[in-house]
Amino acid sequence: MTTIKLSFRNIKKSFKDYAIYFFTLILGVAIFYVFNSIESQAVLLDVTESTYDIIEMMTTMLSGASVFVAFILGFLIIYASRFLMKRRNKEFGIYMLLGMSKRKISMILFFETILIGIISLLVGLGLGIVLSQLMSMLVANMFDADMTKYEFIFSSDACIKTIIYFGIMYVIVMLFNVINVGKCKLIDLIQTSKKSETVKMKNPMLCTIVFAISAVALGYAYYMVTGGINETVETPKDILKPIIIGGISTFFIFWSLSGLILKIVMSMKNFYTKGLNTFTLRQVSSKINTTVFSMTIICLLLFVTICVLSSCLSLKNSMSANLDELAPADVQLEKRVLDESWLDQGYNMEQIENSKLSVKEILERLDFNIDSYLKESVEYNLYQTDELTFGDTLGDSLEIIKNAYTSMIPYNMPDDIMTISDYNKVAKFYGNEEYSLNEDEYLIIADFDSMITIRNVALQNNQEITVFGHTLKPKYQECKYGFVEMASNHINSGIIIIPDDIADESCIVYNSVIGNYYTNDLDEQREIQNQIRNLVNNPLATKYNLPSINSKVDISEASIGIGALVTFLGLYLGIVFLIASVAILALKELTESTDNKERYKMLRKLGADEKMINKSLFRQVAIFFMFPLVVAIIHSIFGITFCSYVISTFGNEQLLPSIVMTAVFIVVIYGGYFVITYLCSKNIIKEN
Repeated sequence: MTTIKLSFRNIKKSFKDYAIYFFTLILGVAIFYVFNSIESQAVLLDVTESTYDIIEMMTTMLSGASVFVAFILGFLIIYASRFLMKRRNKEFGIYMLLGMSKRKISMILFFETILIGIISLLVGLGLGIVLSQLMSMLVANMFDADMTKYEFIFSSDACIKTIIYFGIMYVIVMLFNVINVGKCKLIDLIQTSKKSETVKMKNPMLCTIVFAISAVALGYAYYMVTGGINETVETPKDILKPIIIGGISTFFIFWSLSGLILKIVMSMKNFYTKGLNTFTLRQVSSKINTTVFSMTIICLLLFVTICVLSSCLSLKNSMSANLDELAPADVQLEKRVLDESWLDQGYNMEQIENSKLSVKEILERLDFNIDSYLKESVEYNLYQTDELTFGDTLGDSLEIIKNAYTSMIPYNMPDDIMTISDYNKVAKFYGNEEYSLNEDEYLIIADFDSMITIRNVALQNNQEITVFGHTLKPKYQECKYGFVEMASNHINSGIIIIPDDIADESCIVYNSVIGNYYTNDLDEQREIQNQIRNLVNNPLATKYNLPSINSKVDISEASIGIGALVTFLGLYLGIVFLIASVAILALKELTESTDNKERYKMLRKLGADEKMINKSLFRQVAIFFMFPLVVAIIHSIFGITFCSYVISTFGNEQLLPSIVMTAVFIVVIYGGYFVITYLCSKNIIKEN
């Protein structure tokens, strides 16, 4: 009982020193609960079956991510416990001088860990339950759910999972503490505050050379993921090269700067000798010297956090913003026209012949009149010929483009072709710009930025093409914006628009119908779409190549689902990475403050007042926190550029708001830890 009282008194006495530890544990528990309770929140929301399937997939992925998150938080808790052990070395030494056994000290730590675990779990779960209510509103808003069924939600599954995961972490910490206490020597515990680190001056010439080489290597990595992406990143594996170069270069940037900064500042006599600058800069240099590897890991974690949060939020916002623009009609039915080459894929001649019927004709033969459900519609055909591939449209520019862009581009694929009258019908229906052509002209319609850039190279050279035996010249020296297939993102890599008179009807490969329903009721629209899909079960349907159905409702649900999946996963990992990186920084700074307590006493004896000491401490903490963040932000400028290229099909219009939102996360969490760290450090070094 005495041991328990002593443990409780120790926690109460050292609460200010435990502030970072408690703050991190509570935040970790709350975040873990919130993201694992999403499934329970979704159960009470009125969503469609397909939307609920998406939510289930999302929660499954979040559960998988939780295992990874648990490892990160577990490492963080063990790292934090090392700080607390070091903070109390002298206390443990006094216990041993008074005759307390190591077993007794281990029991004190055992009960302290249990008490800390219980307190952090209770407070963290309480905070998590409150935050999960806000998460319910976010989930409902994201999935356009009916909030009339909303009620206060407590997820017992998420609670149990949180208790189990964090319980395992605390058990590991207990074992770690017992092992550490067993290794302690009395002389080391008593004299720990008297030990000091010597600042080793690195060779400035060597540091300069290493910095220059690292900067060049880092610049090359930046080039690979931005300006040289089409030349150097051709497959997903290729991205590993700039990542490895960037990681190694970052390490040596920190290593060289830790030796250069002090040397450079020492040469600035007026600044270096002013006030406590000498002490401050030597302290900072010592910290960075001894934490080069940690700084590298923290910087890379911050870099990943900034890129993940910015890209995920941008992706979600862009997909939502694209919906009205890229899915302007209610429904699109499309079917493939088959030829004899499809015999090898299991089709028979009857099916091949019937595939030449239009969408409406096939549905009518199955006793389904689509026109009776549509208040307006348009029909169009797409053509293809092996005589006009994507490479053929590039003509004389092909070799230049192959050398400048990735080899993954399908140069040998036939391009889609469409008549000007068909395109104008679709453009008018969608509300897009209509065009006109002379009999010897063509134009290209596209909305995928990367492919537009490539096609424009050939168009600017007035590249002529041969289509169905006719030679055509470009009407415009650039692609024009447009699309015919509804989607949630920009996928049209290019459609060749030609005059009506030269089209060869035998080369039709797709027939499509676009329409708007008579009804605006979503349930009625889904019912019509289900009827069309159910036609596949009709025995007569085996004779036909049935059309696929693409509707605004389906696109909206899929878009929202993907956006939600990416957003929640990005937020989960991004926030955890951010907490992990800044908590390590904070704990390292607090450890340094503990180690340097005697140095601050010496400053007071030399005449430094509290204002000067606090100012020096503030500068140390600020520089220590800003150093990895500044490098991470520089990395992120190029990282976000690469991410922007990768997700360009979804649109980048919403990138700036996403970056602003990411900045808010960093200011709140990173800034919060900075303030708490400074206040805790100030409390540690203050004179009793």
